[in-house]
Amino acid sequence: MPRKQPPAPLHKPATLENIARDAAVSLSTASKVLNGRPGVASDTRERVAKLLELHGYRKRGTAQTFSPSIDLVFGALDGAWAIELIRGAAGVARENGLSLTVIESGDRHSAAPGWVDAAVQREPVGVILVASDLPPADKYQLRSRNIPFVVVDPAGDPAPDVPSIGSTNYTGGMAATRHLIDLGHRRIGVIAGPADLMSTRARVAGFRSAMGAADIPVDETLVSSGEFADEAGPEAGTALLSLPNPPTAIFATSDVKALGTYEAARAMGISIPDDLSIVGYDDLQFAKWAGPPLTTIRQPLSDMANEAARLVIRLRNEPRRAVDRLDLSTTLIIRGSTKKIG
Repeated sequence: MPRKQPPAPLHKPATLENIARDAAVSLSTASKVLNGRPGVASDTRERVAKLLELHGYRKRGTAQTFSPSIDLVFGALDGAWAIELIRGAAGVARENGLSLTVIESGDRHSAAPGWVDAAVQREPVGVILVASDLPPADKYQLRSRNIPFVVVDPAGDPAPDVPSIGSTNYTGGMAATRHLIDLGHRRIGVIAGPADLMSTRARVAGFRSAMGAADIPVDETLVSSGEFADEAGPEAGTALLSLPNPPTAIFATSDVKALGTYEAARAMGISIPDDLSIVGYDDLQFAKWAGPPLTTIRQPLSDMANEAARLVIRLRNEPRRAVDRLDLSTTLIIRGSTKKIG
């Protein structure tokens, strides 16, 4: 019996319709495979994918000249905080002969719909998502195209199969609060970020733990939460400092909120640190140039992105690698915005 020969290349235009016909599937099924969407049996997906690859078929309008890159996806690009992450990822990309594609998807705490379609078109070496959750459909679409992904500073608790790089937010919140307690402060306010973010919850939990360990009751009127936007710091700071019995110290869970509190204190004639001690969070570059220089918790943002980029490259080379969950250490940096009282 003669040996069965592999199918010859199509002698007709490599349209999606013709590829679907040769694969004996519907046009909608071929489209799902092309776009990496779920709902296709694995053997069917493999058959269609081989034909797409054989004919070099891509989405219409998709350029085929993308250089190998890592996608760094932000919900929103927030100034100095984002720059630190970009710096960390760019260094690893450069070392490995890759480019870095920075994407702002347009949703502050999650990657907005549509970004994953663009990523599939570019076929990057891997994707790093910042302060985001990853919906199951997006995970499936990336994995169907063998595009590895890592989440940095995840918005929520990542699923067990999602690699992530974070920092010790709980420990950082404890360290900030203990520093203020050690300086003699007992009436300590907190200006937190969005309550739905895992990092916010962990930092506030660290604050509460330190207060409890020192047998200091938490006055809930001194605990506020809100967006990390620039205007949120002055508003929250003004609200706390306008209370009949205001705090003598404030733990702001971002440097941006801390500097907003500086502005609120200045407008109200309150001296830092003589009348009010402030601790920030992140240790962004501007923190040491504030007046006075800001005591803060150093979050290793650049190192976090660096580790995420290295991990995404390892996952590209070792697709069956075990899921990594890594939290880098935070550090208390003492400067001039805090002072002993009593």
